[in-house]
Amino acid sequence: MTPGTAPRAPRQRRLRADAALNRDRIVEAAIDLFGARGIAVPLDEVARRAGVGMATLYRRFPTRADLAVATFERNLSRYTEAVDRALENPDPWQGFRALVYELCELQASDAGLRELLTASLAASSILEERSGGALARLGTLIERAQAAGSLRPDVVPGDVVVVLLANAGVVSATSRTGSDAESTAGAEPWRRFAALIIDAFAVVPSEALPPAAPEHQLRRTIAMLAE
Repeated sequence: MTPGTAPRAPRQRRLRADAALNRDRIVEAAIDLFGARGIAVPLDEVARRAGVGMATLYRRFPTRADLAVATFERNLSRYTEAVDRALENPDPWQGFRALVYELCELQASDAGLRELLTASLAASSILEERSGGALARLGTLIERAQAAGSLRPDVVPGDVVVVLLANAGVVSATSRTGSDAESTAGAEPWRRFAALIIDAFAVVPSEALPPAAPEHQLRRTIAMLAE
């Protein structure tokens, strides 16, 4: 063995480990800052919070969109876990109600997740794959609630996506006006909106819904909600 070549592999592994650690630090910092203030937070603040230089940040994430998608990939589990909990509920209608409310609450508590819903970001194969699975499980939950006779029969998974788009607007608008801060505990505007929407999903005498948008039109929005 040529002298001096042995340390190369350990050094390469160390470099890879350092790069992975830096990436994780950047993503965690972005999750915290985006969640508190939205995805428009200056990237130099993200770098400072992560303890890395701007050059390191840009090597890992060349654009803000790349970083935003990475944070959304990390947070996507919060959505998918909510769907799984809803499926575990023995009462499919109660599971559906709890799911819609929990998803709206997630948006209200995390500015980054809320903004990612309406941001124009590059598609991610990971987001596409994982959101597709979440949508399939949501469809199963909807079918169970419809079979039980508690959820109106014309509801489709895309309707939940539209609700989240609308809720993002409600939370954003009321946050800007200070309504949420001034509301008493439990009386934030998004809570009333969610309750009204959930009631609209129930089987009650009502007019039929207009035709649903084709699912392929919503799929990239649902990615889960990145583009």
